[in-house]
Amino acid sequence: MDQAINNTDLAGLKVMVIDDSKTIRRTAETLLKQAGCEVITATDGFEALGKIADHHPRIIFVDIMMPRLDGYQTCALIKHNRIFKETPVIMLSSKDGLFDRARGRIVGSDQYLTKPFTREELLAAIRRHRDKAA
Repeated sequence: MDQAINNTDLAGLKVMVIDDSKTIRRTAETLLKQAGCEVITATDGFEALGKIADHHPRIIFVDIMMPRLDGYQTCALIKHNRIFKETPVIMLSSKDGLFDRARGRIVGSDQYLTKPFTREELLAAIRRHRDKAA
């Protein structure tokens, strides 16, 4: 019963996961789809920017350490775009350092999750920001 309630409140919500790790992308995608979300994935910031423009995700999860365009640069580009500046961006990192969190805030991120994250942490982050994303 509780599972059904959880699925309906996030049903159809477009969420993007940007991470160069196939394992993290697959894990997040599986958890989010089970919760009823529509999931778009990208392997790095460059790939993500085109997909963001095409799909208009309501919430974006972005890994910090990626090739070509890292998570900080990707977040800054999203937040400097007038169309997407209000879209919540949640940074993902295997490091749980104060410096990383502060740098994430400077570029406009809305939250910071440490990997590996749990299903509960992932869904709680979405619920926390989905009203802002409306």
